[in-house]
Amino acid sequence: MKPRVALALVHYPVVDRNRRVVTSAVTNLDLHDLARTARTYGAGRLFLVTPEESQQRLAERILRHWRVGFGAAYNPDRAEALRLVEVAADLESAIARWQDLCCSPIQPLLTGARVKNGLSLAAARRRLENRPALLVLGTGWGLAPALFERGWPALEPLQGSGDYNHLPVRAAAAIILDRLCGRDV
Repeated sequence: MKPRVALALVHYPVVDRNRRVVTSAVTNLDLHDLARTARTYGAGRLFLVTPEESQQRLAERILRHWRVGFGAAYNPDRAEALRLVEVAADLESAIARWQDLCCSPIQPLLTGARVKNGLSLAAARRRLENRPALLVLGTGWGLAPALFERGWPALEPLQGSGDYNHLPVRAAAAIILDRLCGRDV
């Protein structure tokens, strides 16, 4: 079965704790954990989105180590997961690439803890039956407001048992993918 969802881990445009638009740093842990989560839930790709050439080179160096270097022999399971990762200079490139791979139009789905009136995960799961999606995840303190002005649907925020809502992106991605692509219990 062809994958219906991919992830885009956006490092720009995102906001910092003061709500300023910034470029966040690529982290080794995000790459490894999100790739393993994407592979577990059958995602077709994980796009690492950063315009910074030095950050792109860092990501490619990490990926090379785990895909073809010592890391590939040391941990083949991780190498398999990291083969899903592609570096993209911007979100538009990631969208275009996922559309090419799907051979059809895709639906970007934005995420954020401050989304108001978002699309339920149940509704998003139903949409995946008819149209592939790109789950857009923000680093730093979340996606920049300009992305929400594009008219793309945003998922309702994940809610825990209380009023605290500041999940790490890796945890949020895992929960969302489980609800979108996981087996029904």
